[in-house]
Amino acid sequence: MKRINLALQGGGSHGAYTWGALDAILEDERLEIVGVSGASAGAMNAVVMASGLIAGRAAARAKLTAFWRAVALEGSPGSEIPGVDAWLSWWKAMFAPPGVAAAAAEASSPYAFNPLDFNPLRDTLAAQVDFQALRESAGPKLFIAATNARTGMGAVFKREILTPEHVIASATLPHLFQAAVIDGEPYWDGGYSGNPPLWPLFYDTDCCDIVIVQINPVERSEAPRTPDGISNRIDEITFNASLLAELRAADFVARLIADGVLKSERYRSERLHRIGGDGQLESYPADTKFDVSWSFLQELRDLGRASAKAWFAANFDAIGERSTLDVAATLRKPAAG
Repeated sequence: MKRINLALQGGGSHGAYTWGALDAILEDERLEIVGVSGASAGAMNAVVMASGLIAGRAAARAKLTAFWRAVALEGSPGSEIPGVDAWLSWWKAMFAPPGVAAAAAEASSPYAFNPLDFNPLRDTLAAQVDFQALRESAGPKLFIAATNARTGMGAVFKREILTPEHVIASATLPHLFQAAVIDGEPYWDGGYSGNPPLWPLFYDTDCCDIVIVQINPVERSEAPRTPDGISNRIDEITFNASLLAELRAADFVARLIADGVLKSERYRSERLHRIGGDGQLESYPADTKFDVSWSFLQELRDLGRASAKAWFAANFDAIGERSTLDVAATLRKPAAG
């Protein structure tokens, strides 16, 4: 059996792509999941999967399906849940021309627009995940990223303390929701500081193989020129920055180890792998990140599932042996040697 860590990126409803990848991974009994890190939608996928794994792989797959089905039901226009339609309408204003979007954002601070801090995902998580059982049970280590809105520093919440609020904190976009307050500290989306965080998998697990499920493309074929394209690209660059920084650090350490500069057993080379991140989601318009229609989520699930199955068919033997992610090419820097 091959042992892997998973690092799950966030990116709105495009997290359904990750759902599909996880479904394929859970189906493959040759794989043991040691640890999982995640931010935003990646954090939700991680926690829902871990909750299901308490009862086994089939239960984890079923629970992921139930979670995303609930997201589709609760986020559909015309939903009877108070506030959802207004919530969706406000999001669409984010893709208006710059002047209109700026005015809408100023007039629609979540502290004014959403004074009761309504968030449909809070109830969905509580309904789908038994957090007490999650905290008390064995299973993959969990590392959920959030960003302290006061200090600007990243935070990682571990399995042993997780509540719905920790996961909500990881997915709190500051233009849409009030900061999630945990132990007196305000938190925003984990994607700003770790999307997904790799360092907990380096330091807190004994597994050296990390499979990153990436849904935000690093590169695009051309620079955007429309308001929504520009907004989307800014988000992609912002939410990829921390991941690229950690890949750069891992590459630096690997080079030092390969050159014999670092010889202590305290240092190890990580074997890095990636599903996605290669343009598969590039063709989807910016506003699809908030499309929670069931047909669209299923489309992304099927794409993620097919991507994962193809990746493992081509790279399974490399797990435990070598990296398959060309970090130098990803960072556009000269290869080692």
